[in-house]
Amino acid sequence: MAGKADSVSKPGWRLALGLAMLLLLTACASIGPGSMNRDRQDYAEAIAGSWKEQMLLNIVKLRYADAPMFLEVSSIISSYQLQSQVSLMATVSSGLTPNLPDTVGRGISLGGAGIYTDKPTISYTPLQGEKFTRSLLRPIAPAALFQLIGAGYPADIMFQLTTRAINGVYNRSDRAMGNRDADPEFHQVLDALRRLQLSEAIGFRLEKRGPEESSLITFHGKKLTPAVEQDSRFLRTTLGLRPDARELALTFGAVPRNDQEVALLTRSALEILLELGARVEAPASDVQSGSTYPTLPSSPNAGLRDQPLVAIHSATEPPADAFVAVHYHQHWFWIDNRDFRSKSIFSFLLIVMSLAETGVAPQAPVITVPAN
Repeated sequence: MAGKADSVSKPGWRLALGLAMLLLLTACASIGPGSMNRDRQDYAEAIAGSWKEQMLLNIVKLRYADAPMFLEVSSIISSYQLQSQVSLMATVSSGLTPNLPDTVGRGISLGGAGIYTDKPTISYTPLQGEKFTRSLLRPIAPAALFQLIGAGYPADIMFQLTTRAINGVYNRSDRAMGNRDADPEFHQVLDALRRLQLSEAIGFRLEKRGPEESSLITFHGKKLTPAVEQDSRFLRTTLGLRPDARELALTFGAVPRNDQEVALLTRSALEILLELGARVEAPASDVQSGSTYPTLPSSPNAGLRDQPLVAIHSATEPPADAFVAVHYHQHWFWIDNRDFRSKSIFSFLLIVMSLAETGVAPQAPVITVPAN
């Protein structure tokens, strides 16, 4: 063969090989661990936001006599796929044909391609049948409410939201089909319970007595301040309880069977939503057209206890600063982000909805993130 063979410079070969190895390493890298934190936070935030909007929408729909609908997120499968391809080609020629110029020459060709695919699959389960009945129509267990009191939730707000009566002393109802004022002693009972809770003079425990578990309300035997003693005497007198009883049985019902029993007539989740929906701020145009009923006026001596537990506003334009907002019936409905009381009670309502599922096996969302 005539002539001397030319070769590609060593620095060029090294650069090409280095780029090829870099692309191969990138192709082999796993995206699973790196995506875990992002996915958990993003999906958790999305589920929480959707849950709040669904709850608010159903409250508003009940204000318009519309049927509520709950869809549960039963599973989330987020599948990632990352594919890459690297190609490297080199040509070297010199003096292939005597006395003719080289037509091939020399060169390096480097190429790459990548594909990234994100395919989330979200499954929804409508709340219906037996689970609908148990979740929305079954009254909340009284023991669950006292467990929340033990966890530090305010007893007065909790009972005002979830209870129709305590030992025959009735709460207020704002529903159009059953509107009534609270008994004069009801709010006084709530205030006394809250003060006893803060002083830690009242407790709760579950005790096994026979085949069933009993719920007991206990009054501490330690020396109490005169103010706490006064609240304790007031509760016993108003609720018809035995003056010297240190343990009281807790049960569901409107009226106790004896003077050593506290009977809570609790609301169901649907009742709570109806009560909150009755105080939604409805647009005047919808009231005038007959789409919904007018909000009942407050009494002249109305105080904080007579105000809506959750203030829900309405307007034709979307709100500027909303904790949660939904669009329904050509209007926006929202809870103001600066209204801490309404926000906290609305968030507590989400916990109450979970308590209403007593006897139903929980089906928490399952997030599966396979990475290929």
